[in-house]
Amino acid sequence: MEPPAGPSLGPYDYDLLVIGGGSGGLAVAKEAAGLRRKVLILDLGAPSLRGAKRVLGGSTLNVDSVRKFLQHSSLLGKALQDSENYGWKLKDHVSHSWTQLVEAVEEQRRRSSEELRRELKRCGVFYLNARGEIVAPHTVEATEVSGRKRRVTAETLVVATGDRPQYLGVPGGAEFCITSEDLLCLPRPPGRTLVVGGSAEGLECAGFLFGLGVQVSVMLQPDVLPGFDRKMAQKIENHMLVSGVDFLYHCSLDKVEQTEGSSDDFTSETLQPVSRKALRVTFITKEGQSEQEDFDTVLLAVGKRACTSDIGLECVGVQSRQDSGKVLVNERDQTGVDHIYAIGSVQHGRPSTTGLSVHAGTLLARRLYRGDSILCDYTNVPTVVLTPLEYAACGLSEERANLTFGEDSVEVYHSYYWPLEWELPARNKNSCYVKVICHIPDQERVLGLHVMGPNAGDVLQGFVAAMKCGLTKEQLDATVGIHPGSAQVLTSLTQTQRMSEALMVRGNC
Repeated sequence: MEPPAGPSLGPYDYDLLVIGGGSGGLAVAKEAAGLRRKVLILDLGAPSLRGAKRVLGGSTLNVDSVRKFLQHSSLLGKALQDSENYGWKLKDHVSHSWTQLVEAVEEQRRRSSEELRRELKRCGVFYLNARGEIVAPHTVEATEVSGRKRRVTAETLVVATGDRPQYLGVPGGAEFCITSEDLLCLPRPPGRTLVVGGSAEGLECAGFLFGLGVQVSVMLQPDVLPGFDRKMAQKIENHMLVSGVDFLYHCSLDKVEQTEGSSDDFTSETLQPVSRKALRVTFITKEGQSEQEDFDTVLLAVGKRACTSDIGLECVGVQSRQDSGKVLVNERDQTGVDHIYAIGSVQHGRPSTTGLSVHAGTLLARRLYRGDSILCDYTNVPTVVLTPLEYAACGLSEERANLTFGEDSVEVYHSYYWPLEWELPARNKNSCYVKVICHIPDQERVLGLHVMGPNAGDVLQGFVAAMKCGLTKEQLDATVGIHPGSAQVLTSLTQTQRMSEALMVRGNC
């Protein structure tokens, strides 16, 4: 919906102007329009270094949907292997087509983005495909793709530009490496791949590719899933390691060079070796030795930077972190400039998930235009890591709980479980795992809940609501489990880590 021409009826052209099409910004825009405010969104998704285009929709369409599609594609391969145990007879050789996957995902993103534009129009939100730059306290300059510029004014500004993966400052890092958002730009299967970084993003990409038949190595920098529960991270690492993903420990990337090479593709798209430009990776070991190894693709998963460097924050005195570009905000999502707010992954020191951004954006609009006073609760934010064995968590890690309350005041209930659908193919009997972290003095109130297994995010969702209401272990035990189903394991936990450790010391486990 294009902004209307002609003079404004009030002191400003718009009540609210959102810079960026992030999930939180879209939420605040739609809610504000529903409250009869005049709203404009400026969003111009600049392509990545490899040409990956961003569509309107923020993380929902540019990251999360792609993550889920790739995870599901990789898991379907394993399901096909299991299907014979359920009586299915596959007549032909089953193979995977990288090209068909990429085309299908891109087409779905395009359709979803077009539907989002139609939704904004129905809501009464004006949208302009343009880059926004703050040039005065209430004035933003919009630069369209054609180069045309126009200036618009708004009473309130919201920054929702999101973030993007970073490149490493090593020789060849920007020239020859890709990031997670570049995966779908590859014209053919990635071939032998090195994933640099053990973040959630890195492990997810490694899992997707391995599930599609790619030979994958992960170079940890420095650890697996930093910020997550250590024991859960180690279990995920172990599962991937046993499955066949290679891990390079205590190494650092030194440089990436291009060299002529030949490798065999791994799908039905070609049955002959394909001559391609191989990448020679030089890395430094823990002992300081320089080693080299050849890969077809090097994918960097070494963190993200907020997209705030060119939107004029410094012009009006909005403070941001120099290292990350993230914006400093208060508990009301407000920057140091009263009429400018920031939502989503551009915020400094806040967890970042799409669901949280949408929730925070909706509450912000209601505070601004409905007189509400409810602030977004940035504690106990649920999150999911789409590794081959999915991991979902809400609340504190075991390490954080012990540090906050002391080990003597924390009880950890845990259990392995075997999903019923995995029993016939006899798959991974002791892989799926849950643990519930409780605060003993507070009636064993649940501080953290962690699930590792199929559809862990869906399993956890209902328990997140219970945690918001102060869930205790007693209430969890009093909950009737749904059988057959995996979530019921959380309603019947009797083993504690103290008990398990005592058994191990006595040699009974």
